[in-house]
Amino acid sequence: MLKRYVIERDLPGVGGMSNTDLGGAAKTSNAALDEIPGVQWEHSYVAGDKTFCIYLAESEERIQEHAAKSGFPANVVTEVLTIIDPTTELYCSA
Repeated sequence: MLKRYVIERDLPGVGGMSNTDLGGAAKTSNAALDEIPGVQWEHSYVAGDKTFCIYLAESEERIQEHAAKSGFPANVVTEVLTIIDPTTELYCSA
């Protein structure tokens, strides 16, 4: 069963990268993912000198393996325990 993780990566200058540069980074990441079973990249948020990446993976070890193969650090890896959104209030008993 795959778990969802948020990966915080310190990548100085990433916020100033062009779409071409970001595409190259995605290509590098995808190539590493092709070699590692049990890990999937959903999407990433670029904010200043960091990215916050959302992954599905069997374990944190798979995330770290991807970081090593891709060359993109996984500075903080946090398992997502649950997801809430604006509709969550519809399911609570007040």
